[in-house]
Amino acid sequence: MSRRPVFGSLLGLIFVVNLARVVFAPLIEPIRAATGATDATLGLLATLVWAGSAVPRLPTGLLLTRVSRARAIFTSGVILTAGTAFTALVTDPTLLLAGAFVMGTASGVYLIAANPLISELFPESPGRALGQHGVASQLAAVAAPGIVTVALVVGDWRTTLQMMAVAAAVMTVLFTLVARRTAFPDAGQRDTDFPGAVRAQWPIVLTAVATLGLTTMVWNGVFNFYVTYLGTVGIEARAGRTLLQVLFAAGVPAFYVSGRLVDRLPAVPYLLTILAAFTGCILLLPALSGFWTLAALSAVMGYVIHSIFPAVDTYLLGSLPDHHRASAYAAYGAGMMVIQAPGSLLVGLLRDAGVSFVTIFEWMGAGLVALLVVLLLLHADGRLPETARA
Repeated sequence: MSRRPVFGSLLGLIFVVNLARVVFAPLIEPIRAATGATDATLGLLATLVWAGSAVPRLPTGLLLTRVSRARAIFTSGVILTAGTAFTALVTDPTLLLAGAFVMGTASGVYLIAANPLISELFPESPGRALGQHGVASQLAAVAAPGIVTVALVVGDWRTTLQMMAVAAAVMTVLFTLVARRTAFPDAGQRDTDFPGAVRAQWPIVLTAVATLGLTTMVWNGVFNFYVTYLGTVGIEARAGRTLLQVLFAAGVPAFYVSGRLVDRLPAVPYLLTILAAFTGCILLLPALSGFWTLAALSAVMGYVIHSIFPAVDTYLLGSLPDHHRASAYAAYGAGMMVIQAPGSLLVGLLRDAGVSFVTIFEWMGAGLVALLVVLLLLHADGRLPETARA
């Protein structure tokens, strides 16, 4: 059977998986209005989704030395369905935080299993396939504010999660039916030594963790509080959700184009260029005001940051050998997510401590400048790996 049908089912599943990770950004203000939660609590809510995505990545890497990618993907769909349904039903704030964490774990399991599988399904053009997968993921982020807006018209903030639980169940069943009729590549069968893979590939894993982990920690804090920040510069909530949608919408062409570029360009210079552009956007953000000016910056910043995801995935998965691919990628995913996850919590704590958004963005920009300088010096000295070890 052609591999396209199973790839198509993965595109549908990643839509729901990523929606679970980003849906709390447009839901923060409705949840605040319904519960009276503080910025720190809301930041913790968003952080727990991403922390949940981090926690299962190493265990999933170990699991994939024993079970198939398809079985792990099915498990992620079951977790997502159950976690989203649970979160939609609870009323206690502590249980809401627990539900968000479980929703996040589904994405951690899914991505560690699905991304290596996709690179193995299309070994001749991994960047292109991962870019298409990223487009489907990003469409969920684009749709999230609109889905929340519709849900608030017909119900309340829980309505969004109820619809997501149904969608997750449907896509999990569809993937399972298609997967049973697909002959998967056997590349992953040789990946049986998790510690050995990590020891062998630590230079490229560490490079990817440092580059994407710190960059996306900033990104996580920015997009989850983007609507709140825009309110402080005179942008009303509905218009703020529109700008959040612009921020995410720019990621659709970014995944598509970047996935093709990274198959053709030197990986490390391309990654450093993206990091430099995103740093400039963060430094520029507090200096701008007005809806249309911020819309333009949102489009540029959204395009730039989303370009980095297929670039890093292809940098790793396109060069890691079969017997190291999933294990080394799991180590990268776990390390990157542990660094990324606290972004929203840090912003929430700083806001509750009275630190302005302008100051927070200036600190973020300074941190990214420092990271960029270190990476440029290491690259100039030939100490950043261009590819994985054979």
